[in-house]
Amino acid sequence: MGQPLDIAIAGAGIAGLSLAIALAQRGQSVTVYEQSGAITEVGAGLQISPNGSAVLAGLGLGDAALALGMRGTAIELYSHDSDQRVLRLDLTRARHGNPHPYLFLHRADLIGLLKERAEAAGVRVQLDRRIDPAAGIPDGADLLVGADGLHSAVRSVLNGSMAPFFTGQVAWRALVPGDGAAPPVARVWMAPKRHIVAYPLRGGALVNLVAVEERRSWVAEGWFHPDEPDNLREAFAGFPPAVGTLLERCKSVFVWGLFRHQVAGTWHDGRMAILGDAVHPTLPFLAQGANMALEDAWVLAAALAPHGQAVARDDLPAALSRYQAARIKRVTRIVDAAEDNARAYHLQNPAARLALHTGLRVASMVAPGAVLGRFDWLYGADVTRA
Repeated sequence: MGQPLDIAIAGAGIAGLSLAIALAQRGQSVTVYEQSGAITEVGAGLQISPNGSAVLAGLGLGDAALALGMRGTAIELYSHDSDQRVLRLDLTRARHGNPHPYLFLHRADLIGLLKERAEAAGVRVQLDRRIDPAAGIPDGADLLVGADGLHSAVRSVLNGSMAPFFTGQVAWRALVPGDGAAPPVARVWMAPKRHIVAYPLRGGALVNLVAVEERRSWVAEGWFHPDEPDNLREAFAGFPPAVGTLLERCKSVFVWGLFRHQVAGTWHDGRMAILGDAVHPTLPFLAQGANMALEDAWVLAAALAPHGQAVARDDLPAALSRYQAARIKRVTRIVDAAEDNARAYHLQNPAARLALHTGLRVASMVAPGAVLGRFDWLYGADVTRA
């Protein structure tokens, strides 16, 4: 073991700030470089499943995150052509001994919490600072970590150009006013070639909407392309009244094209490394983007400073290789499972849809725990105990 490492992190999102906290708590010297002039997040909701909230608890943020969010009790699936519930997944049961909660959080609230705790832990956060990894790592740093998201410059240096492909799907997201009475449940209405998800935030004062439609025309990737609310309402006309009520409240909406990216083949070169969306951008059909970022942050920090002591600088390549080896199979499985979920939500063949929905209804009545048990590999994982 060597002296504390000096680590530079590009990007002050969930991945970068979580890694900064985990490293600082292990005694490392950390600077986060954020190209924006302020750490802000356009409003959006997050589902932090038990595998993610386990990391928040490991960072000492479990109670604070629960106070900011809502403890989710269930995920409910509905058919778009009726109010009949297809399936209810109970989220209150511990999965394989993982007791941590399933949370609905406003992204801005989580970012604010992470920034506050990072600075309290001694992390230096420098705003309006763009890092050019092609020119090398910052002076004095032992390692540059790219937590710079979907269009990561660090990923490009490590992997070259890796063009994604359009999935034939676009997604809208919006926050609409809530009535404060909605239960802490994520509801999904499924239809041929489209679906919509809704869940409450901030005690029910807001409802987060994510709506996906298959179509040939596409828009650019990224979350910040405004669209007309009427386009969203038109795409989901004919859905049950509960959906119509939410859509009528929608005054502002963003749209983005959904692209499939390969999981990066190279995660590090001994002096640079990547995590989160920079490594494995995922489609939003399993709600695991933020959770994978949290898991990555914990595992990378533990690889760089096991037992609170930094690895020797000469051992950095081996430590980074252990991080990649520990994560690559799991994140690849999650990315693939998210794509499979989209197919199940959007079934077009009437007979196939009827068979699936009937099977899910029967399973939820006969063995309600068995359906959710299919996700024990996902929700039951706790990287803080590894």
